[in-house]
Amino acid sequence: MVKTLFDEFRNGKSISIGFLLFPNLTQLDLTGPYEVFTRVPQSQVHLIWKTMEPVVSDRGLAMLPNATFTTCPKLDIICIPGGPGQIELMEDEETLNFLRMKAKETALVTSVCTGSLVLGAAGLLQGYKATTHWGSLEQLTLLGAEPVAERVVRDGNRITGAGVTSGIDFALNVVTDIYGEEAAKSIQLHMEYDPEPPFSSGSPRSASPELVTATRKQLSSFIEKRRQATQRAAINLQQNPKE
Repeated sequence: MVKTLFDEFRNGKSISIGFLLFPNLTQLDLTGPYEVFTRVPQSQVHLIWKTMEPVVSDRGLAMLPNATFTTCPKLDIICIPGGPGQIELMEDEETLNFLRMKAKETALVTSVCTGSLVLGAAGLLQGYKATTHWGSLEQLTLLGAEPVAERVVRDGNRITGAGVTSGIDFALNVVTDIYGEEAAKSIQLHMEYDPEPPFSSGSPRSASPELVTATRKQLSSFIEKRRQATQRAAINLQQNPKE
């Protein structure tokens, strides 16, 4: 399916990729795949928000949008990163309506980390397999998606990445789908993406049970806040079904 959709891009046509850049996002959710996609030949990458004012991430890094909801051009791929600001977006009808509109024109609808919950709140993951940060994975069920505990999950034209650092893996998978394995390998080498983490503790599957329990406890109040927003989004979808 993807090969058919993207034949023209393998023949040299420029590709238009849009990231939703919103206040309180986790910057690596965006900047990881951004680094990959901007290395694609003939790529046009748009950072999109409601205004052109600087947007500040959850850790204080300011970034500049280069397009607004009004001026955003036609996109071939749209990607929603995650982060604490995702909670407010799940009830932001202006943003959700923008995503619904763009999803109709894009070939790929994608996300990294809890950006998938925003897609879900917009009604764009109903009936699809998807992933998100491990701490909130089960919340996808509330939004009609089937949660899958994998780093990158494909289902039709939906591609979702798990937590934060998976954004690089996600983007390299997308490049592989469109331009082929050699193109993705070349970008990976240019970036020297050859991770050797000092500990095998980056996933609940590899971390010790004690560490997972302690981390869940640290995250519990925030995850509950997110869950409440997800539940409200689920009720809104039930009361106002989206196409």
